[in-house]
Amino acid sequence: MSDAPPGPSPTESPELPDRLDDEAILLVGHGSRREKSNEQVRELAVMLEERLGIPVDAGFLELAEPAIPEALGGLVPSVSQVTVVQLSLFAASHVKNDVPLAVDQARTDHPEATFHVGGHLGVHPALVDLLDDRAAAVEAELGVDRSCDDVAVALCARGSSDPDANADVHKLARLLHEGREFTRVDPTFIGVTEPTLSETLHRTAKSRPDAVVVLPYMLGDGVLTGRIRDGADEFDADYPYVDAAAGDPLGTDDRLLDTLGDRWQAARTDSVEMSCDTCKYKVELDGYERDVGGARAQLRALTHLETHADREDVDDDPHVHDHPDKHVAVCTNTTCAADGAPAVLERLRQGVRDSDACDARVTRTSCLGRCGDGPIVAVYPDGVWYGDVDPEDAERVVGDHLDRDRIVSDLVDGTL
Repeated sequence: MSDAPPGPSPTESPELPDRLDDEAILLVGHGSRREKSNEQVRELAVMLEERLGIPVDAGFLELAEPAIPEALGGLVPSVSQVTVVQLSLFAASHVKNDVPLAVDQARTDHPEATFHVGGHLGVHPALVDLLDDRAAAVEAELGVDRSCDDVAVALCARGSSDPDANADVHKLARLLHEGREFTRVDPTFIGVTEPTLSETLHRTAKSRPDAVVVLPYMLGDGVLTGRIRDGADEFDADYPYVDAAAGDPLGTDDRLLDTLGDRWQAARTDSVEMSCDTCKYKVELDGYERDVGGARAQLRALTHLETHADREDVDDDPHVHDHPDKHVAVCTNTTCAADGAPAVLERLRQGVRDSDACDARVTRTSCLGRCGDGPIVAVYPDGVWYGDVDPEDAERVVGDHLDRDRIVSDLVDGTL
């Protein structure tokens, strides 16, 4: 569900503010339970403001404040246009779903303002150059030189359930290899998908390089960066004939600002390009058929945003989820609201609170595209949509569907 609008026609010029002091940027980071990671986003916002000469605030998708709606709400009283610049390395569900959803809601909440949405950091020559420098620093630490020694590189990213995002890691690795004297540059992942870092390092050892440089493709130091360093150290101990060490993450290098500046310019001129040809939400990809479709993608995004919860064992799992068995989304957009959706929402929430049998979370959502058939209630992951729901029907939805997993057939509007 990309929010990248088409570029202007040849006869049109993009609408831009007459003065830069009538424009602001919201730099959106993921958000972390580790305040050090959140401070890096804020530091980059300050640096970007100094670079571009316009106000830049920081906002977060989850786990930190301010959230995107609050951050945008804080900017619109003082400027007429806001450009959202995303501090995401690759285009996965946050870029394709969560940020566009938040901005669409902001457009509804603040019709007096104009919002532009920038793309992710992606594959950019400045980032390839930065990775090259990170690799050179590790080579100096190990006392090797790629021009005369066999130096292999493992470029390690987080890993995603989105094949498009994982494919960009492979592209980035290839670009780092082209024109440089590395023996090999292998893409690898610390989680979610394959090949894992351990698998990649053991495979690399078979070619007996003089050194292996492990590059964390992360913005800052955190749990996953620590795991990458631990993996490099374990490999170094297991293979005494190969020197190995991990480099530093991207940090707050000026070249990161170069990339963010380019993404800002593309967004404010409505020339953002997204990889729709390989997006699992746009086309059917083998193995990802269930992920195709705007409504399903929207519910997936809503579920992800609503099911994060704090845990004490974050060092063991930095991205844990405490999700209910079912997620209930109630459309509270204009038409459904006029038909009584707020009352339905509250009755559902009260029913869930009173029930001892169901494990569900009830949240409001913006338009689900069924105007005139509402109030619309969607139960996920079942993919069951109820239409024309009255407050009195809420008890049946809770008692039958959420408590006993039985569909309320006479209310069914459709299924995904």
